[in-house]
Amino acid sequence: MILVFCELKDGKLRKPSTEALSEGRRLADASGKRLGALFVGASTAGAADAANYGADVILTAEAAHLASYSSDAFASAISDAVKAKGATVLLGGATAMGKDALPRAAARLGAGYAGDVTGLSMVDGKLQAVRPVYAGKAFATTAFSSAVQVATTRPNVFTAAEKAGAGAMEARPAPAGDFKAIVKEILAKGTGKADLTEANIIVSGGRGMKNGENFAILEELADALGAVVGASRAAVDAGWGISHSMQVGQTGKVVSPTLYIACGISGAIQHIAGMSGSKYIVAINKDPEAPIFKLASYGIVGDLFEVVPELTKAAKALGLAAQ
Repeated sequence: MILVFCELKDGKLRKPSTEALSEGRRLADASGKRLGALFVGASTAGAADAANYGADVILTAEAAHLASYSSDAFASAISDAVKAKGATVLLGGATAMGKDALPRAAARLGAGYAGDVTGLSMVDGKLQAVRPVYAGKAFATTAFSSAVQVATTRPNVFTAAEKAGAGAMEARPAPAGDFKAIVKEILAKGTGKADLTEANIIVSGGRGMKNGENFAILEELADALGAVVGASRAAVDAGWGISHSMQVGQTGKVVSPTLYIACGISGAIQHIAGMSGSKYIVAINKDPEAPIFKLASYGIVGDLFEVVPELTKAAKALGLAAQ
C-alpha cells in the first residue's frame, strides 16, 4: 500500500494533500498497489473527500487530545498506521505539519526520508525521489534502501487530479501516552488569504521597497491579481514590521507558484532557493545588473514605484482577480 498523510482545514482537504494524493494514485496505478489516505485529529469530518482523489481506503484517527497538532502524537499515529496496513510508501505534503511529522514517523519506522521533493517514480518496486539540493542549484535523485520509503511533496509542483476511489472508511485507534510536548494554545493572525506555500500568484518585495508602509502598493497589486504578498529576508530583517510568515527563501518558505513577481529584490542565492521553482518569474528592479534578471522569465528595468501601480491598473482593468 501507498499511504498518504492528509491534512484538513475548516473541514476541507488542503491543496498540498490533494496533490500528494494524486501523485500517490499515479504511483499506485504504476506499481499495482492500493492507495490509502490517513487523517489524524479531534475531528476528521471531510476525510471522505479523499476518495475523489483516488483513495481506496480512508483511515481516521480521532481523539480529543489530537485537537491541536502534537509532534509525538501525530508521528505515533502515522507510524502505527503504516505498520498496521503494511504500507511501503508514505507520502505527505511538504507543509509545516508534514515536514515535522513525517521525518519523525520515518525515524520510528527506520525508514529513509526525502523532503520537499519535486518528482517521484517507482523503480523495481522502490520509490525514487527528485529533490533540489545546493540551494536549488542542482537536483538529486534519491533511491531508498529501506523497506519503507517516506517523502514529502513540494506544494504547487504536482498536479491535483480528481479520480474516483473506493474510499472505504476505517477507524484507527488514536495514540495514547505521556507525550513530551502538547499544544496548549494557538495564537494566529488570520489574513483570509492563502498560505504562501499554496498561493498560485505571489507578489514579493525586497529591500528596494524602502520601508514597510510601501508594501501597501504590493497589497493593492496582489488584490487585483488574486495573489498573496511575500517578502525577502532583507525586508523582514529591516525592522519594517514585515512578518516572518511572509518571508520567502532558504530561511523562510519555499514556494512554487505559477507566477512570482519580485519587486525590488536583487536575487540573493538564499532568496532564489525559496522561489526558483516558480513557473513564471517577473522581476522589477532599477538595477539592470541585478542577479534576479538571470532567473526571470520577464524583466522590467525601472522604478518599482512607477511600474507596480501601472501593473495594478492593468490588472484591475482586466478583472484578473475574479478569473
